[in-house]
Amino acid sequence: MAANPSPVLHVTVPARKPWSGIVRAGQRLRLVDSKGQQAVDTLFYNAGDHAERYSAQDTIRQQKAAYLGLGSKIVSNEGRVMLEIVADTCGRHDTSAGACSCESNTVRFGHHTRFEHACRENFLLEVSRYGMSKRDIVPNINFFMNVPISQNGDLVIDDGISAPGGYVDMIARMDVLCVISNCPQINNPCNGFDPTPIEVLIFDGPA
Repeated sequence: MAANPSPVLHVTVPARKPWSGIVRAGQRLRLVDSKGQQAVDTLFYNAGDHAERYSAQDTIRQQKAAYLGLGSKIVSNEGRVMLEIVADTCGRHDTSAGACSCESNTVRFGHHTRFEHACRENFLLEVSRYGMSKRDIVPNINFFMNVPISQNGDLVIDDGISAPGGYVDMIARMDVLCVISNCPQINNPCNGFDPTPIEVLIFDGPA
């Protein structure tokens, strides 16, 4: 990892836990997959108007690609660029598989998983701090999550390809609220069946 100025924020997000914070226009957000193979479910909102938020459909349509990587622009439901990926050691981040929930865990893995903690519940805890509700939780980005698309069009959650210490850097093009669920899923390989901590860093400027 290249040398950097001191971050203005550096937090460790424990395994299975949520986090949220503001990234100002021009600041650089870095997400670090500390132990490797950890999915980081992420939502973005315009910090000044939460009705404008990340749109998976607009992001995919504008860049004509199903995955995010170096150079990808993260686009809002108003068609504006929210952030741009300027460094990436993983190379592919999912935009289609969405977030796990207690309900989806039950359908996919059996009733015994019904009360396991899930990303949608993490998201709800965080967005409620900003006056939002479950109606404001939209399809999310899964940073570091490996979701190949099979020949028949099915999404396959596969072993992660992100190495320990892998990271993705994004420059904010507007003031954004970043909401993260450090994915608690233990029933598929998105976290290597062992959720681990991640690091969140914010730097002033793109150095």
